[in-house]
Amino acid sequence: MRRARALVRALRTAGHVVVGLSTTTFVFPFVPPARRRRLTQRWSRHLLALLDVRCRVSGELSAHGGNVLIVCNHVSWLDIVVLNALCPARFVAKAEIARWPLAGALVRGAGTLFVERGRRRDTHRVSRVVADALAGGDVVAVFPEGTTSTGETVLPFKSSLLQAIVDAQGDVQPLALRYRAADGTRSTAPAYVGDDPFIASFWRVCGTPGLVVEVTSLARLPAAARHRRALAREVEAAIRTALD
Repeated sequence: MRRARALVRALRTAGHVVVGLSTTTFVFPFVPPARRRRLTQRWSRHLLALLDVRCRVSGELSAHGGNVLIVCNHVSWLDIVVLNALCPARFVAKAEIARWPLAGALVRGAGTLFVERGRRRDTHRVSRVVADALAGGDVVAVFPEGTTSTGETVLPFKSSLLQAIVDAQGDVQPLALRYRAADGTRSTAPAYVGDDPFIASFWRVCGTPGLVVEVTSLARLPAAARHRRALAREVEAAIRTALD
């Protein structure tokens, strides 16, 4: 019975992804940014409902006015859906995601900015693009750990992409994510770490009823005139404290 429910969730989710791909391809190019954000938020909330994932938010989460860089610990592909359901943003992601079947086209259409992480020069290029987007009023989200973890710890933050919000003289919004099972215990079902195939993580999420993601919104930090490394250390410490 549980496997049957998981299969139904997986099939319904696949259909919803096709709808999202159609929207980013045929609708997004012709509507203003505010409309794209509303459509993204609606699509993301529906996807969480299909997967039986509930969000529990602590603290005030608002990016009103833009020029905000959301900085978050990274556990799963599901993190992006959660953040878009709460506060739609443009994401900075590793370039190989753009080449994924279906999902790559979906995130490209949603305005994701891609970086070749092994090339320092490309990081500088993306930082300039992100700074321009922020200064223009966008909300951008980054995962400065540079990879995912099981959620049981926070990996050291890389500071390079925080230079964009320093240059744009905006604010950093730290967020801490933690996944729990329906009984309140910590859940690693959504984790997408190392050589774990995406389909395995996706199937675990489909087969885990009542997942809860706890989102702790911490105090915003002004980035103007800050050094990116000091800013990264402060944000990392705040997120570690919230998760501990």
